[in-house]
Amino acid sequence: MVADDHAPNRELLEEFLSAQGLTVISVADGAAAVDAVKRTQIDLALLDVMMPGLNGFEVCQKIKANPQTYLLPVVLITALSDKHDRIEGIKSGADDFLTRPVDSTELMARVRSLLKLKQHTDELEQAESVLFSLARSIEAKDPYTHGHCERLAECSINLGKRLGLPEEQLVALRRAGVVHDIGKVAVPDAILLKPGRLTEDEWKIIRQHPIVGERICQPLKSFRLVLPIIRHHHEKFNGSGYPDGLSGDAIPVTAKVMQMVDVFDALTTDRPYKKAFPVSDALNTMREEVAKGWWDPQVFDHFEQMISSGANSLHRSAAAGR
Repeated sequence: MVADDHAPNRELLEEFLSAQGLTVISVADGAAAVDAVKRTQIDLALLDVMMPGLNGFEVCQKIKANPQTYLLPVVLITALSDKHDRIEGIKSGADDFLTRPVDSTELMARVRSLLKLKQHTDELEQAESVLFSLARSIEAKDPYTHGHCERLAECSINLGKRLGLPEEQLVALRRAGVVHDIGKVAVPDAILLKPGRLTEDEWKIIRQHPIVGERICQPLKSFRLVLPIIRHHHEKFNGSGYPDGLSGDAIPVTAKVMQMVDVFDALTTDRPYKKAFPVSDALNTMREEVAKGWWDPQVFDHFEQMISSGANSLHRSAAAGR
C-alpha cells in the first residue's frame, strides 16, 4: 500500500512498484490508509509522513497498536531529515525510513527485504494458528469448558494490565490463554472426561500435561514468553504444585496470573465433578486457598478487585444464569 496525499508522488511509486511485479493499492490520506489495512490483506505499507488528517506517524501508530496488524511492516517516506522526526517515527513503530527524493535501488532493496520478513512472519502466524486450532479442539471435547480459552485470554490480559505488566507479557498471556492446556492432547479422554475422582496413576498422567504442552510449543521462537506460563500455571505459592514444585517469586508472574483466572473459571463453571459456584463462594474458596499458601496474596488482591468491579468476561460468564 502506498499512502500519499500528493498525487504525482503516489502515482510515481505505484508505477515503479507495479513494474517490479508487485500489486499496489494507492490511497490519498491517512484515514483511507487505516481503512485499507482493515479491509485488505496488505504485506507492506509505504506512508508519507505529511498527510492531511492522520499523518504518517499516526497511521503507523494505529497499525502497530492493532493486534491484527501490528506485524505489518511500515516504511515512512519523508522529505524531513530532522533527527526529531526520525525519533518520532521510531516511537510510532516504523520499521524503516526513506527520504525524498527516493532512490529506486534503495527503495526496492528495502521493499524486498521487508516483504521477505513479512513472508516469514506469515509462516510463523500459520504455525501459531495450527497450535490454536489444536488447543480449541481439545477444549471442544469437553462441553463443560466451552469458551474457556477465550475467557482466560481476556481476563488474563485485564489482570496483567492491573499488575502493570509490559505489552510483550500481555501478548504472551493472550496466547497462553488459548494454548495453556494444549498438553492435554496426550491425556486419554477416559481420564480427561472422567466424572469421578481420579486415581493416583491418573493424576500422574494429568500432571504431565504442562511439560507436554511446553514441548509442543517450544519450536516457536515467538512463544518464548508463553512457555513459562504453559509449564508453571499449576504451581502453587507454597511449592506444593506441579510439575516443578516452584514457590514464591520463582513462579513467573504471568503464570500466577494464568493460574488465578484458571482456578476462578473452574470454580464458576459446571464441571463433570461439580456444579458451578456463585462468584462470592468462588472468591471465598480462593481466599481460603490463599491462606493455605496456594496463591500469591498480592496477585489475588488485584484479581479480587477486578472481579468485584465486574469489568471482565469471567465475572460476566459466572454471573450468567445466577
